[in-house]
Amino acid sequence: MKWRSDPNFSTFTIGRRELVIHRDIASQAAPIMLKLGELASAVEAGAGNRQSAFRLTLAEGTELFARRGRRGGLIASILSDIYTGITPRPLTELAVTIEAMRRGIPVAEPMGAMVEWIGPALYRGFFLTRAVRGMTLWEFLKTDDDSTVRSHVLGQARAAMETMHDKGLFHADLNLHNLLVTRVQESFTVIIIDLDKSRLFDAPLSSAMRRANAARLTRSARKLDPSGKILDAAALSILNLE
Repeated sequence: MKWRSDPNFSTFTIGRRELVIHRDIASQAAPIMLKLGELASAVEAGAGNRQSAFRLTLAEGTELFARRGRRGGLIASILSDIYTGITPRPLTELAVTIEAMRRGIPVAEPMGAMVEWIGPALYRGFFLTRAVRGMTLWEFLKTDDDSTVRSHVLGQARAAMETMHDKGLFHADLNLHNLLVTRVQESFTVIIIDLDKSRLFDAPLSSAMRRANAARLTRSARKLDPSGKILDAAALSILNLE
């Protein structure tokens, strides 16, 4: 999906920076652009798998979660946070996440995206959601040893993925860091984050695409926990990965 004008979002351009922001916080566009600009040049590490996530608190108290685009793999040593193309990935992710939320897929509420052009078809970018308090599924499994709670949370993760598949979302980078465990009243739920490489379809995903998502998650589990000490056969069975 490509970004198209949305009545719930406003666009602001200052110099080489373009910010698309939810109308609820449009009045804070200038300070948001300033804060993201500072993060773009900062050397401090953030949270998350690539240390690219930062929490922003606006003047009126709204908390945002800002993820700075950072590459992985060998290319990261050359083009750490620089991307190429005329269709910026943060804006594509914003369009996908808005539609995913509209379809009822459990995702963090999208709040905006910013692109900073640094040359012809070269840019850095940020993606913004409303902040959600919680921890990744991997962090949760490492810290909670209550078998009943673990089984419940794993079941919630499986339900979130099934909804994602049934509603036509293919997550090309599904892993234990992209499933966020958050508390709702006295229970837990799981939401899906980081839709940077995701694709939406007009029908439920095919069996082959579901298997591809499951295989990606399995590889993530085995890479993080090769001995199976944290994610044993019973846990994988709940996630329906084997």
